[in-house]
Amino acid sequence: YEGMPIVLASGVSQLVGAAWPLFATFVGGMGAFVAGSNTVSNMMFSLFQFGVGERIGVDPGWIVALQAVGGAAGNVICVHNVVAAAATVGLLGREGLVIRKTLLPFAYYALTAGAIGYAIVWHDERGWFNAGTVVLAAVLIALGTVVVRNRKA
Repeated sequence: YEGMPIVLASGVSQLVGAAWPLFATFVGGMGAFVAGSNTVSNMMFSLFQFGVGERIGVDPGWIVALQAVGGAAGNVICVHNVVAAAATVGLLGREGLVIRKTLLPFAYYALTAGAIGYAIVWHDERGWFNAGTVVLAAVLIALGTVVVRNRKA
């Protein structure tokens, strides 16, 4: 019998397929949010991520690396880190606001890392101009647009 992470990996690889590197960082981030630690997130999800990598036909080490990067990104929305930071700067009782404000940077971080990971994982088969580089370009254009629009004259 296979363990639960491997069964989940089979289902996810059939559902998402080759696009998985774009999502792997979000699993790591949500694991860090729930567990409160990148290390624990990696312990919970690395076997799952490894299984997905094997099933979509890429080097599973890259997918596990994306898990770890996502876990690091998830620390910006991790509840105990937000509580500690809010207490330090005098924002007691505003932790929900802080988490809402840090969700967008988390999403940019995770999506950018996922896009870079996708480009790296699939470059041999699909070349460097693939969905990963397109998503990365879109993220950078959106970020540049936000910076230009919010620049003070």
